[in-house]
Amino acid sequence: MSRIILLNKPFGVLSQFTGEAGQRTLAECGLPAGVYAAGRLDADSEGLLLLTDDGGLQHRLADPRHKETKTYLVQVEREPDDAALEGLRGGLNLGDFVTRPCQVRRIEAPDWLWPRNPPVRFRKAIPTAWLEICLTEGKNRQVRRMTAKVGFPTLRLVRSAIGHWALADLQPGQWRALELSPEGRVRRT
Repeated sequence: MSRIILLNKPFGVLSQFTGEAGQRTLAECGLPAGVYAAGRLDADSEGLLLLTDDGGLQHRLADPRHKETKTYLVQVEREPDDAALEGLRGGLNLGDFVTRPCQVRRIEAPDWLWPRNPPVRFRKAIPTAWLEICLTEGKNRQVRRMTAKVGFPTLRLVRSAIGHWALADLQPGQWRALELSPEGRVRRT
């Protein structure tokens, strides 16, 4: 029986179990032995990270060919205009690759979102806005590079869902284990 773990990765934690001296890692989250991350989140990003004890499932979840939609809540500097949102949606040339078209919409600041530690810098003269960005790819620092390219740097990045798995009520550092049947369905325990 395969097991999948939904973890709310805290800000400042690497998506791996070992690191250099002084680096925070997944080891601090009290996860069961024998599980490995299926994908990554940068240390300065927060939110849903999937882990599993099944190597085949890990590969499938991390493989971009399977195109699981990843949903991000993104706080950006200033208020993006319609042209910036269209630029994000249509695909951007980031130099080393062109992003696939994606879904982007303005949202209100999520009222359920935990405070970040340390807090996002606050500048009285520069407003911020929140976007929901849904991608079917996830290259290195892609969302941050996309928002910067259209002139609205990312201040906070929280992955809220991967495919049908979502953070739900998990707080930073909390996790939930699910057993999967051989067909990949969640087993009720």
